[in-house]
Amino acid sequence: MYDDEEFGERETDERELLRGAYRDFNARRIDAVLARMHPNVDWPNGFEGGRVQGHDEVRDYWTRQWAVINPHVEPMAIEPDDDGRMVVEVHQVVKDLEGKVLADSIVHHAYRIRGGLIVRMDIE
Repeated sequence: MYDDEEFGERETDERELLRGAYRDFNARRIDAVLARMHPNVDWPNGFEGGRVQGHDEVRDYWTRQWAVINPHVEPMAIEPDDDGRMVVEVHQVVKDLEGKVLADSIVHHAYRIRGGLIVRMDIE
C-alpha cells in the first residue's frame, strides 16, 4: 500500500496524465494521447456504442468520429473515487463539422491507471 506522501505524488502524476490527455485529444494529437494509454487499453465507444480495445481500435474510432463531429472536452475537476479510479468531471461540447452545437453537457469519465498509463475509461 502507499504511504500518504507516495499516494499524493501518484495522484498528482495521474491528474497531470489526464490533463495532458484531454489537451492532446482536443488538439487532435492522437499519437500523444495513445502514448498515455496502455497498448491494450479498454475504451468506450461513446459515439457508436460498445467498446474498443487497444491503440489501433481507439485510433480508428476517433478517426471515424472526427470525420462526422467535432467534440471538445474540458476537464473541470479530477478526483479519486472509492474504487481507486480517477474520475474527471468534464464539460463536453459537441459540434457538427459546420460548427453548430449538437450537445453541451457535463459528463463524468472514470479512469483506471496502472504503471502511469490509462488502462480503462468508462463514461458515467
